[in-house]
Amino acid sequence: MFDITIIGAGVVGCAIARELSKYKLKICLLEKDDDVSCGASKANSGIVHGGYDDEPGTLKAELCVKGNRMYERLNNELNFGYRQTGSLVLAFNDDEKKHIERLYDNGIKNGVNGMEIIDGKMVLEMEPYVNKDVKLALYCKNAGVCSPYEMTIALAENAVSNGVDLKLEHEVTSIVKKRGFFEITSGGEKIKSRYVINAAGAYSDKISNMVGQNYFTIIPRNGEYIIFNKDQSYLVNSVLFQVPTEKGKGILVTTTCHGNLMIGPNAQEVSDREDVSTNEEILKYIVETAKKSVNGFDMKKAITSFAGVRPTSSRKDFIIEETEAKGFINVAGIDSPGLTSSPAIALKVLDILSFAGVKLKKNDKFNPYRKPIIVKKDKNFKGDLNSEDPKTHIICRCENVTEAEIIDALNRPVKADSIDAIKRRTRAGQGMCQGTFCGKRVRKIISRELKIPEDKVKKRGPGSSILPKRASRVDIMNIKK
Repeated sequence: MFDITIIGAGVVGCAIARELSKYKLKICLLEKDDDVSCGASKANSGIVHGGYDDEPGTLKAELCVKGNRMYERLNNELNFGYRQTGSLVLAFNDDEKKHIERLYDNGIKNGVNGMEIIDGKMVLEMEPYVNKDVKLALYCKNAGVCSPYEMTIALAENAVSNGVDLKLEHEVTSIVKKRGFFEITSGGEKIKSRYVINAAGAYSDKISNMVGQNYFTIIPRNGEYIIFNKDQSYLVNSVLFQVPTEKGKGILVTTTCHGNLMIGPNAQEVSDREDVSTNEEILKYIVETAKKSVNGFDMKKAITSFAGVRPTSSRKDFIIEETEAKGFINVAGIDSPGLTSSPAIALKVLDILSFAGVKLKKNDKFNPYRKPIIVKKDKNFKGDLNSEDPKTHIICRCENVTEAEIIDALNRPVKADSIDAIKRRTRAGQGMCQGTFCGKRVRKIISRELKIPEDKVKKRGPGSSILPKRASRVDIMNIKK
C-alpha cells in the first residue's frame, strides 16, 4: 500500500515526487514510457518565464512568479542547467506598444520584480542584432533558460535516491476507488494507494475520467522549433519574444541552456496527443516570423527541428485541486508557463495533501543534492578519440562527451537504456552531425555496460526502430535554400 501515487513522470510529476520525498511517505511514481521526460517536458522552449504574461488572479500568474524565484536554488542542488538571461518583448508599432504597457501592468499586479519598459535605442544596445525597427520593449531581468528534460531527469533521480518508487513502462489502464484507497491497474499489476495525484499531461483528462471526474478536457496543441549550431548564438543575449497572440507567446528567438540558437514555436491544435511530427510549411512560417525579431541567422547552420504537444485545458488555467473523489488530486492543463511553475506547483500540491489529512513528517535522511552528469570542460581539458582513459576518451566530438559521462548516465538511479535516453542525459548526438559519428559508439558502450547484444540496444522507446512512427524532424534542406 502506497501513501501517494503520482501518475506521470514529466517535470510536474517529478517535481511533486521530489518534494514529497522530503517526508516520511511511501510514494509511487508511474510513467507509461520507458523514461521520464518523454512528453511535453522534453520538447518545449525551456524558458523560465518572468510572470508578466499571465492574467492576474489565475493560478498561472501566481505559480509562475513563485516558481521563477525557486530556480537558482533548485539548480544549485540538482545541477540540471539554468541561466538567468533576462527577456525582451519587442514592439514594432503603436498597437504593440499598448500591449507592452498591458503586460507591464500585469507584471506589477503579479508581483514580478526587475521589469521596465525600455526604448528602441536601449534595446539595440542590449541586443545589437535585433530588427532596427524596434520601437520599445518590456525588459524582465528575472527570465532565463533551463534544460527541461535534464531538469526532469534530475528531479526524478533525486526523488528515487530519497525513496520514491519509480515504475517506468507502467501505463495506467484503470483506477477503482475502494474504501480508504484507490486500486490502480498499471503495467500489468494492481497498485494500492491512499491518495492519487494525476499529473498525466496530455492524458490527464482521460485519467480523471477513470474516477468519474470528467469536468474538463485536454486540447492538445503542437508547437514546432528549429535548433541551430552554437556558432549562431552570438545573435541574442536574452530571450526575445514578440507580442503574444491569443494562441500563446508567439515566435521567440533564444539560446538554449547549452548555447544553441533556437526559434519557435507555433501553436496548432491537433487531434493526436502523440503528434510530434513537424511540417515544412510551418517551419517556413516560423523562420519568416522569427526574422521580424532577428534577421541574421544562417539557415545553413540549422541542425534539426522538433515538436512537442502542450496539454492545454478547456478551463484555460492550471487545474490543481482535490476532486469530489476524495483523495484524487488533479494537476492538469499544465501548459505554459508549466515548466517555470513546476516547483511551485509541487508546493501547492503539498498544501492540498496536508489539508486533505496527509501527515507530513520530515524525512531526516532527505538529501537535496544530485551531482551533474555533464562535466564542464575547461580550456586545459585534453580529450582524445582514442584515449584509453574513460575521463578523456571522447565519444561525441560535437559536444565533447566522454565515455565516463555515458557510463555515469547508465548507472544513475533512473534507468537509461536507449540511445535517446543517453542523448538527453549527456548531449551525445545533439551536435551538428546529430549522432552520425557517435551513435554507434554510444550503442557499443550501452551494450557493454548493460551486458546486452548491440542489436538489442534501443534507439528510443519500446519496440522502436531507427525511424519513429511519426517523424519528429523533417528534412530542412528546402528551408535552408
